[in-house]
Amino acid sequence: MTSATAKPEALQKLLGSAVDTSLAFLRKTDPDAAADLDAVRRRDLGRPAIVVVGETKRGKSSLVNALIGVPGLSPVDAAVATAAYLEFSHGTENSARAWLPGREDPVPLQQSDLRDWATPFGRLPEGARPPRRIEVTHTAPLLQYLSLVDTPGTGGLDPAHAEVALDAVEKATALLFVVDAAAPFAKPELEFLIEASKRVNFVVFALSKVDAYPGWRTILQDDQAQLQAHAPRFGSAPWFPVSARLAELAMTLPREAAPELIKESRIAELQHALIDLAGKGHLLGQANVLRAVRSEYIRLDLQIGDRMKATDPDPQDMAKAKADRAALAARKRTESRQWSLALNTETQRARVEATGRLRNYVTALQEEFLNKIEKAKGDDIKALPQDVDRALHALSVRLSHDLEYRFRKVAERTLTQVFGPHELQFVLRRLNATLRHALATKPRREGGGPDNVMIAMSAGGMAFMAGRGAVAGASALGAGAIIGGGLLLPVAGLGLGLAAGAFILYRRRVQTDRQQARIWLREVLGEARAALADEIMHRFTDLQYALTLALDDAIERRLQQLDAHIAEIDKALAEDKASRARRKTALQTERDGLRARVKQVDEVLARARSLAPARPTEEQP
Repeated sequence: MTSATAKPEALQKLLGSAVDTSLAFLRKTDPDAAADLDAVRRRDLGRPAIVVVGETKRGKSSLVNALIGVPGLSPVDAAVATAAYLEFSHGTENSARAWLPGREDPVPLQQSDLRDWATPFGRLPEGARPPRRIEVTHTAPLLQYLSLVDTPGTGGLDPAHAEVALDAVEKATALLFVVDAAAPFAKPELEFLIEASKRVNFVVFALSKVDAYPGWRTILQDDQAQLQAHAPRFGSAPWFPVSARLAELAMTLPREAAPELIKESRIAELQHALIDLAGKGHLLGQANVLRAVRSEYIRLDLQIGDRMKATDPDPQDMAKAKADRAALAARKRTESRQWSLALNTETQRARVEATGRLRNYVTALQEEFLNKIEKAKGDDIKALPQDVDRALHALSVRLSHDLEYRFRKVAERTLTQVFGPHELQFVLRRLNATLRHALATKPRREGGGPDNVMIAMSAGGMAFMAGRGAVAGASALGAGAIIGGGLLLPVAGLGLGLAAGAFILYRRRVQTDRQQARIWLREVLGEARAALADEIMHRFTDLQYALTLALDDAIERRLQQLDAHIAEIDKALAEDKASRARRKTALQTERDGLRARVKQVDEVLARARSLAPARPTEEQP
């Protein structure tokens, strides 16, 4: 590559071609990894998300408030107090809602409640558990262009916070990494940056609290030198010295006195840089996929390295592989029945819970419409079918979300009973592939046949969700358990509404008769509930079938993997020196080809650096 800059059109073509070529190669060498990355590529991220990360006490929340332009919006102590992250997005009105463990419906909050829910200095309602995520909508102008995610500190002494922050990184279009001017990078910061950079290609650095440390330029130079030494691809990344305190102070001053402080805070430069970056969201997404492909290449390179080691076998390695293989085979013989029962139990429990939830939904809907019929006047009753049709569609959307949540819980409870954290890294990708195949080969079911004249329901088609923590978060399964993505689960997308027969029957029977309207409503809702209950049963049957296949297949594949590793060591022990050398040479050739591909990807990613925002133009305090 001859230039570090490129026009957006040319760069888009270059990135698209590189992603296509890289995924095509990956499909031949590791189809499961390629399928996972295809799912990531197709994922609709919506408005670009800038995820704010960094160690605790670095001023992340204060900086988020200054960028949004609302002092105190993100509780300043949230980073040290909670394992939740706060997502700020644009809305026509200010609101907030919290996602709690064990609940599929978010809890609505007032923005004044954020201190209670996100810091230890407030009080949660009696019996409420701390939230995992809080979503805040605000009318702030910056949020029209991007979403900001304020994460817990990466916390060198609290790895759980780092896991939650990495979970948030999965949603990132780019990272805003915050360090303060008190001291250079700490080791945990560099380690977190290197781990996060496997998922996200672009990082912008903010040096906070420059107003409090006159020698901040020295710290900035030390930070840049450390990056050059330990993470050289960030050596040329833009840095923005900022003061959130001065920006917040400017917001309290009269309009004529504020501009000078705003200029000294340098917040506006960072705001403009982030908006510019968000405007290139699609290109950034392509670069992120290519960065993830590169991480897969590195993983394959390490695997080839292990195979090369097997050509010079270590007796201890042989003993360990045989012990792992024997332990897994023994567990398969003795515990497979237990695993099957555990899966069946979890599936049935979730199905009963979902059916009960459906009953409550339909009962509430019926009460609502009976009250409307009672209060309706004259021609108002004529609009009832249209209102019921819209309500049934909303019900199907809500139920789809419920089923997604319950599917996740079934998978979480089952997998944590079957596999330990060290085993999941070997089985998750195979689970993904088997689930994908099992669910793709299921026949579509379509409602609305001749015996179902009142309700039209489409239950065909399966979407997939992917991502770190799709099964209750990486912290629940072990910090190193999820390699290259999380578990893929079926999302039950239901479409429900009135069939033509329901409208015809309404016109024939009802006219303006309240009693007939009540009878019609009960018939429609009764049929909708029966159809949905039947679909719930089928969906959980599908899930149980798919997970059973996936678990069996994943265990068998792991056994085969261990057998192959043992066989390679045995073969190496039996071979003469010349044969081992030839096999090692062949593996080295394969490794050289892979590394050549890594180099090509690096060249494209180097060209993509032109997407980074310009460095600040003014360096004086």
